[in-house]
Amino acid sequence: RSRVQVLGGSNWSLVLQGQWMLEFYAPWCPACQQIELTWESFAKESDRLDITVGKVDVTQEPGLSGRFFVTTLPTIYHANDGVFRRYRGSRTLEDLQGYVLERKWEAVEPVAGWKSPSSIMMHGMAGLFHLSGWIRQIHNYLTGTLGIHVWISYAIFILATLLIGLFLGL
Repeated sequence: RSRVQVLGGSNWSLVLQGQWMLEFYAPWCPACQQIELTWESFAKESDRLDITVGKVDVTQEPGLSGRFFVTTLPTIYHANDGVFRRYRGSRTLEDLQGYVLERKWEAVEPVAGWKSPSSIMMHGMAGLFHLSGWIRQIHNYLTGTLGIHVWISYAIFILATLLIGLFLGL
């Protein structure tokens, strides 16, 4: 049984308390697949390290990847009582353990307050990522289910954008 805690939009706020290492990954990502066994081994040591190890599938949680502004995979964050730091070290088990045991995270600059996943700004970013997923679903429905040509779907989105802009402008 895996000791890695799976996080999503409904329970991500757990990382605001205690010490965490959090990996953002995608199932199709080769680099993510390479680190998977190491991440599981790291999680098995979580009790000894006094840390919780978690992961987020960005394909299932676009809002959460937006909240953390994930642009590369895999992305690893260290969190200690709501203070986030991006881990950029080696992805070996020894280096991950050393990062926690030797408190190397203290030498890393924390994520700026306005870019913190719990900030209002990043809450808005999560909303934009959700919106993009919703738009993709509508596009797939129009082209796949209804059989509308791709360019007509684009034209519909352009027209909708213009109409919404005009409405908001009034």
